[in-house]
Amino acid sequence: MIHTPKFFHPRSAKSSFQAAFHRPHLPNSEKISALFYSFSLKKILRTTGILAVAFVFGSLASRVTSHFLPASSDAVSEQELYFGSATPRSEPGASAGLSADLTSQENVSLSFSVADTDPATLDGLLLPSSNWGLSFPNEGQRPTGNASIEELNAYNAHYASNTDEKVIFLTFDAGYENGNTPAILEALKKHQVPATFFVVGNFLSTSPDLVKQMLADGHTVGNHTWSHPDMSKISTQEAFSKELSQVEDLYREITGQEMTRYYRPPQGIYSQPNLQMAKDLGYETFFWSLAYVDWYQDNQPTKEQAFDKLLTRIHPGAIVLLHSTSSTNAQILDELLTRWEEMGYTFKPLSEVVS
Repeated sequence: MIHTPKFFHPRSAKSSFQAAFHRPHLPNSEKISALFYSFSLKKILRTTGILAVAFVFGSLASRVTSHFLPASSDAVSEQELYFGSATPRSEPGASAGLSADLTSQENVSLSFSVADTDPATLDGLLLPSSNWGLSFPNEGQRPTGNASIEELNAYNAHYASNTDEKVIFLTFDAGYENGNTPAILEALKKHQVPATFFVVGNFLSTSPDLVKQMLADGHTVGNHTWSHPDMSKISTQEAFSKELSQVEDLYREITGQEMTRYYRPPQGIYSQPNLQMAKDLGYETFFWSLAYVDWYQDNQPTKEQAFDKLLTRIHPGAIVLLHSTSSTNAQILDELLTRWEEMGYTFKPLSEVVS
């Protein structure tokens, strides 16, 4: 009886070749037949099966590796730096645990655009946890966001005003004070432009006089959380509320007034439960429709780089996000407001978006 090996092996193949072609007493045609006989259908099927199993195991191993060991995203290219698609790292000068803000991420792949405002439907539409991102298909027109105006409205959230009127809603994120806010306030006052400053606990603690000046100049102060965490990782209403209420309490202590319930998620990171929590607390959530990379203290954009984004991408109903920590913003704001006014734009408070 001929014993068939359990597994195909290269050495077996070599032996088969030798056996087939080292038979001098056979004509060539019979040698070829012997070769094919040595590679029987049974062996071929067995070999194919082994290769298929190896392929499946290789695919599974690749998936497991990519899941538990994701690729590093620390590198930031020059294009990411100036075109707003990079996630910022920690900003120097901030208090412990306070990270930098996230501005717009561009060219986001969008997979939905539905006008249904039923929260039950939106549960399946809004990403469970996502960075707010924008795509700018046409110059001078409202960009497309991770969610539409209608979808966000179900959670009292906004990223732009649905209008063709040339109006701008100017906002600043204020994580800490580094000397640039006074110049910003001066430019706003000169142009009589109302703005909203979303403040972190650190800013309130260290700069109460600037907060009072914001109110005296007619601006609104909004809530950017106490410690600037990733709010999408907070799963309880109690913990979520604490991040906002601590800011409210200190604001009340400084100003003697109740804080306007406007909320901006730190780094633009949000989740559907977070949006619902903010709504349940009586907050309006504000993202943005125009921003640029202005938060790196040791790599501030030039005036030309700033204008390249802020003038070409302005659009009717824009909610603009700038950082009060930016020396570039402090230097260019007067001229920027003038240029926008020359383009026919006027400025209104965020209360107009809500109403």
